[in-house]
Amino acid sequence: MSIKSYKPTSPGQRQMTRIEYRALLSGHKPTKSLVRGKKSMGGRNARGRITVRHHGGGHKRRFRDVDFRYDKKDVPARIASIEYDPSRSAFVGLAVYADGEKRYVVLPQRVVVGDTFIVSESAPIKVANRLPLSKIPVGTFVYNIELKPGGGGKMARSAGNYAEVVAQDTPYTHLKMPSSEVRRVLDTAWASVGEISNPEHRLVSIGKAGRSRWMGVRPTVRGTAMNPVDHPHGGGEGRQGRGHRRQRTKWGKPAGKGQKTRRPKKYSNVFIVSRRRVGKRT
Repeated sequence: MSIKSYKPTSPGQRQMTRIEYRALLSGHKPTKSLVRGKKSMGGRNARGRITVRHHGGGHKRRFRDVDFRYDKKDVPARIASIEYDPSRSAFVGLAVYADGEKRYVVLPQRVVVGDTFIVSESAPIKVANRLPLSKIPVGTFVYNIELKPGGGGKMARSAGNYAEVVAQDTPYTHLKMPSSEVRRVLDTAWASVGEISNPEHRLVSIGKAGRSRWMGVRPTVRGTAMNPVDHPHGGGEGRQGRGHRRQRTKWGKPAGKGQKTRRPKKYSNVFIVSRRRVGKRT
């Protein structure tokens, strides 16, 4: 366990926990050619309107150019470093290919500096190797999964996540997603073998409001604390019930508490074999 707690010298530190990165990372500095600056938009669009609430502020970050497409096939690569990426919860590694090219990739668990991987249709079933879903046996855990062949990894990319291959049904592979949904994906799409690194990320307690602000998260106001003009839950003298059965978002849509929020005519409904379980998981 690499979770670090603190002596309760203040109310904020009493609950705060962190991940001990020194024990997990290789200590290498970012590769300059794969790092660039990125302007923070603070949740605003090109017109300056807030389109994503609760974004803004936070520490300045440098963007790591991570390769999710893996279009360099049949060339072995070696992991030269394990590094922190402020833009994602998983760790990234510097992959040095046999021809000298360097790329950042999202790392799976149990990978150390010096390990190798390959992107190939004939790759062995080994952690970090990448191959088409049709070549991966049932019961294997995979990550960084493509939705469309050649489109780059889109699913199971955050810390500790993975999907499980539960069936091969040509021309589709059935995957059990982290949400418990079972979904069909074309078996010519590619995926990497293993589980995403840094699984303890979900155990971290932020501890205090200020630390959230450092991370670029602005305060969230409860709907019940607003006026009726601002939220469906707003208004009333003192503390009131919300006045209707279902919990709603600021825009009147169903939200949370085990309610189904998926659009009835969503394009990908035909690919879902089994819907995800809703509500709290025990």
